[in-house]
Amino acid sequence: MSDNEATSPAPTQTDEPTGAAASPNVVVIGAGPAGLTAAYQFHKYGVPSVIFEADDQVGGISRTAKRDGWRFDIGGHRFFTKVKQVDDLWHEILPDEDFLMRPRKSRIFYEGKYYDYPLKASNALGNLGVIEATKCVGSYAKAKIRPPKDQTNYEGWLVARFGQRLYETFFKTYTEKLWGVSVSDMPADWAAQRVKGLSLGNAIVNALLPKRNQKDITSLIEEFQYPKYGPGMMWEVCLDKVTAAGSTTHLRTSVTRIRHEGGRAVEVTAVGPDGAEQTVAADEVVSSMPISQLLEAMDPPVPAEVHAAAADLRYRDYLIVALVLPEELVTFDDNWLYIHDPEVRTMRIQNFGSWSPYMVKPGFNTLGLEYTVWEGDDEWNADDDFLVERAKKELEQLGLAKAGEVHEGFVVRQAKAYPIYDDRYRANVDVLRAWLGEHAANVHPVGRNGMFRYNNQDHSMFTAMLTVENIMEGTTHDVWEVNVEEEYHEEQLSPSATERPPGSHGTGRDAPVISREVLEANKKLG
Repeated sequence: MSDNEATSPAPTQTDEPTGAAASPNVVVIGAGPAGLTAAYQFHKYGVPSVIFEADDQVGGISRTAKRDGWRFDIGGHRFFTKVKQVDDLWHEILPDEDFLMRPRKSRIFYEGKYYDYPLKASNALGNLGVIEATKCVGSYAKAKIRPPKDQTNYEGWLVARFGQRLYETFFKTYTEKLWGVSVSDMPADWAAQRVKGLSLGNAIVNALLPKRNQKDITSLIEEFQYPKYGPGMMWEVCLDKVTAAGSTTHLRTSVTRIRHEGGRAVEVTAVGPDGAEQTVAADEVVSSMPISQLLEAMDPPVPAEVHAAAADLRYRDYLIVALVLPEELVTFDDNWLYIHDPEVRTMRIQNFGSWSPYMVKPGFNTLGLEYTVWEGDDEWNADDDFLVERAKKELEQLGLAKAGEVHEGFVVRQAKAYPIYDDRYRANVDVLRAWLGEHAANVHPVGRNGMFRYNNQDHSMFTAMLTVENIMEGTTHDVWEVNVEEEYHEEQLSPSATERPPGSHGTGRDAPVISREVLEANKKLG
């Protein structure tokens, strides 16, 4: 355990269910939320695990990075869920006193002004000003009279509904920074799911035009739980608990081979930091490693067409530059700001002192400038000093602080942060799933990268919980169809709000399906 005070009793054990394996040899690949949840749940049946984690700390994308006593959340993780089993497990791992209840506040920052989200009419009108507000209404009216001919893409769909000016101000820039492709190359069907009734454009239009046929719109949660030392605290304590209960964890250890025979995996081989191999027997394998890498590790190797499907999956990668400032210079209290300025590369800025005062040192705060990149591109490979200096300049360019006021900066990189839903991903994943079902039925993918699903932390945990139940109790939950809610988990729909379109399934979050041709072209452009 690191520098928190939580105790680590072993997970509660229960009587072994009738029909369950006497004592299976369980290997868990990946010590993020899904992997550690699986290990924790196995102990409730008296079954320890051997856990392999390629990183030097646990938590995966939900880890809390530490640099010189500062703590940085990778991407921001609100602890809010509609899945009671997950909420119960959070409080089983951490005592109530280790959770803070934090107000939810995030705004759009554009041209030096803060736009509330969800939008308040007075705030939006005051920020836009009479002239710009009038132009927005005129642009909206023009789009209604003469909408874009092509509305099959995200850009045309948005312009038709909000007008060109609102689209360019509040939709275009952030979306393109996040996914790395033009909005015009994203599909309109994603827009219908993403925007729904909760949109800045609708709120502005409704504030400026006569209120006819307006419906209740989605609202967001107003507060959320947060471990006082960051989300990584949850997984550091979870690791302590599964270790105390008898599991073993190997950090900086990468799985390189999974031997299979007779339709099942039988051994897992991993390489540690010293280059030494270790091989363990496996009756059940729960994997949150990227499914593409999982299939590439199979021995005997998978057929060429399966290998090609694994190699064909694509990911968007992430880095954050955390800048330390005197506390009094941070003048906003948002959890994060969405940056819609096209002149800077950062897409969002986290305020770690707002997440938790335990994340920062007395008298100081840290702002985390977030970037999505392609692993191996110039930004990913840039020196930390260059990235820190650029972040300082961007902070000054935005008017949030002077570059010279920054005391120090740190860079944290996260590969494979976002599975990319291109037009080939679903077929590729189906190929991988089919091969596993026939040749390695006891290998169970879970979590975001394990399943190549754009999951939230709670949904990743839930797939692991159901998987353990399937293994130990013989249930038949289809974790690939986990759809614990129809709407995004931080939204609260009013009774009159529309539901998600029929046929849309997943785990509560949507991502655009992007043409592979477009994706590759944009990667080359950087």
